[in-house]
Amino acid sequence: MMEIRATFAVTLLMASLLMLSSASATSSCTAGATGVNFGSFSPLTGNNVDITGTVTVNCTDVTSYTVTLSTGSGSYSQRRMASGSYYLYYNLFRDAAYQQVWGDGSSGSFTVTLSNPVNGQNNVHTVYGCIPLSGQRAAHTGSYSDSVTVTVTY
Repeated sequence: MMEIRATFAVTLLMASLLMLSSASATSSCTAGATGVNFGSFSPLTGNNVDITGTVTVNCTDVTSYTVTLSTGSGSYSQRRMASGSYYLYYNLFRDAAYQQVWGDGSSGSFTVTLSNPVNGQNNVHTVYGCIPLSGQRAAHTGSYSDSVTVTVTY
């Protein structure tokens, strides 16, 4: 079993692009992730802030791979971005209904697994991000960010 790891940014200002690769004698995978950029957030709007990012995996000669995301700051039940000593809570999901927290399979979180990927094909997995409005109406102004590690195991 091989693993490749990388970190992508979760931010309210600017997203970053990440590329990583790993290879062995018989199988290999490369992965890239786009940051999740929430843009600006106003707790007075009455709406959650929903945004997407992607994790792209390209493998050769593997039977399957699994993509996991770390907690970043916080936990799988409530990730958090920091701006100095202030926090803004958010989470990352593997589904558009925002029901399945993308994590490592622990604490009620889910992973993404693809069996029999086509050799050399980019497989794009959407990351659904959400800043819930509830409980955050008193959020302080500032630039908030967090780092989440993407791990691809094959």
